[in-house]
Amino acid sequence: MSARTANVRRDTRETQIAVELNLDGAGVCRFATGIPFLEHMMEQVSRHGLIDLFVEAKGDVHIDHHHSVEDIGIVFGQAFDKALGDKRGIVRYGHAYVPLDEALSRVVLDCSGRPGLEWFVEFPRARVADFDVDLFREFFQGFVNHAKVTLHVDSLRGRNAHHVAETIFKAFGRALRMAVAPDARMGDNTPSTKGVL
Repeated sequence: MSARTANVRRDTRETQIAVELNLDGAGVCRFATGIPFLEHMMEQVSRHGLIDLFVEAKGDVHIDHHHSVEDIGIVFGQAFDKALGDKRGIVRYGHAYVPLDEALSRVVLDCSGRPGLEWFVEFPRARVADFDVDLFREFFQGFVNHAKVTLHVDSLRGRNAHHVAETIFKAFGRALRMAVAPDARMGDNTPSTKGVL
């Protein structure tokens, strides 16, 4: 299997985002976004997904975090799609349940070529530090639209907003890791009856 890496940059009047990733990495990550809580969450994806992930972002955070968070999701999705290539020989589906103390989340995804987000998450409070947790939905919507992934995210329980967010991102990392893994029995075939994803 050839190297599954990508470098993607996106520049708009609102943000300048650069993402570098390696789907067959060791969970090494580096972030410079000016949004510490999002960086903490993306570190979970890197570590638990064994994805090397480097993100640099400059944006209009003096207004709020919305544009930067959404655009980081978009560029992450573009890089993921580019690194995954034609999807031959992958497992395709991934899922994970992850607990953290009282919180429990489930993430299920399909590298289907069809973007879709089903988001069933209610946070017990609106902010963690200065971060608006509503923006996590925007992050994942940006990701699925450009990664062309179908993603179901369910927060099953949790009283602490930090714990809820962390279980979602850890489960997302684990599900990505499962979905992109080589399937020895699939060989070089595409995991679809259509023959293309």
